[in-house]
Amino acid sequence: MAGIAADPENIRDVYETQAAQYDSQRSRALFEARWLARFAACLPVGGQVLDLGCGAGEPIARWFIAEGFRVTGVDFAAAMLDIARTRWPNGDWRQADMRNFDLEERFDGIVAWNSFFHLTQQEQQGCIARMAAHLNAGGTLLTTVGPDAGEVAGTVGDRPVYHASLSPAQYATCLEENGLRLTGYLAEDPETNKHSVLMARKV
Repeated sequence: MAGIAADPENIRDVYETQAAQYDSQRSRALFEARWLARFAACLPVGGQVLDLGCGAGEPIARWFIAEGFRVTGVDFAAAMLDIARTRWPNGDWRQADMRNFDLEERFDGIVAWNSFFHLTQQEQQGCIARMAAHLNAGGTLLTTVGPDAGEVAGTVGDRPVYHASLSPAQYATCLEENGLRLTGYLAEDPETNKHSVLMARKV
């Protein structure tokens, strides 16, 4: 990853202002399904899943709800949560920032698909510690990262948006320091539109 032309402090504003456009353009093809199924196979039947950076709930939260899991969706953009609440009025949707969230409960699994990589490298290390603290023993983490260390700019709607990543070795070390063991990693997986995917288990 190289080259950066986006401000990490603007991410919340981007998603607040671009929520409807982002939601309308978000793929529902479920190219994520193979990783979601692998993750789900590690969880107890009907287990509790934290969707961290859930956005409007499509398609990740919907997949887990359909599979019978109890889903708590967390996002820092109120506009995204408003859309999720129109789809699942009785759902558990909470506004919080993944840089400092504290839900005072633990989960069987945490998924942070296309959200975690908006944090700076330092913030990601802090977030890994928070995610570890929110996992039950034996719980599983699934997240998308970058293929190597660095910072890049992407787009949401017509706005630039920040992305960052540690190196695979740095992730492995940070996970281990927080009681998590790396159980899966694939850079630029061709079956998931070249997303780089990481899985870990709390030991």
